[in-house]
Amino acid sequence: MKSCHLIQNQDEVDHLFQVFFDYVRLLTDIPPSDQEYCRQLFEPVYAPKNTLLETEGTVHKYHNFIVSGFIRNYHLDDEQREVTIDINDGPRFFTSYNHFIHQTISNENLHCITDCKLLRISREDASKATDLGITSQEYSEKILQYYLESNKQRIIDLTTLTAKERYLKLMRNHPMIIQNVPLIYIASYLGINPGSLSRIRQEL
Repeated sequence: MKSCHLIQNQDEVDHLFQVFFDYVRLLTDIPPSDQEYCRQLFEPVYAPKNTLLETEGTVHKYHNFIVSGFIRNYHLDDEQREVTIDINDGPRFFTSYNHFIHQTISNENLHCITDCKLLRISREDASKATDLGITSQEYSEKILQYYLESNKQRIIDLTTLTAKERYLKLMRNHPMIIQNVPLIYIASYLGINPGSLSRIRQEL
């Protein structure tokens, strides 16, 4: 199994944190003291393509922030088929969130579709950040709200939109996923048979 390794180059590390801080500022301000605290707690890592960051049947260790690359979250259904439930589009946090927060055994897998660069934080250090950081509590609440709203909208789309409408919406809102993620994962994420999705693409 492929594994992550630490990024040592300081210029590259500085770039990773700059992307991270810019992302945080979309939701809330992050003062210099919190930025320095994040630099102490988050670990910069490189994960090669096809790395499994976290696996089902385990308690997930890290909250991951994707700086670059594409990751999917999937689980196995009753027939042991992979069901993709989340794919990132650009920088964002990406974790089996509820299992990470509550430290329960997860049924989900985090799979690097491409080479990825990440900042990751352990559950213990995430708790420290929440206890001591100025903005971390507010930011954690907004991240949780984002996950809940995202999951709610996904359920609505799966139940109210046709397969073609779901694909067109993904094309419109997340073109980078269309360009960088294999069709089989996109089909699973949209709840569409791969053959049907191929026909939709041909029509378009």
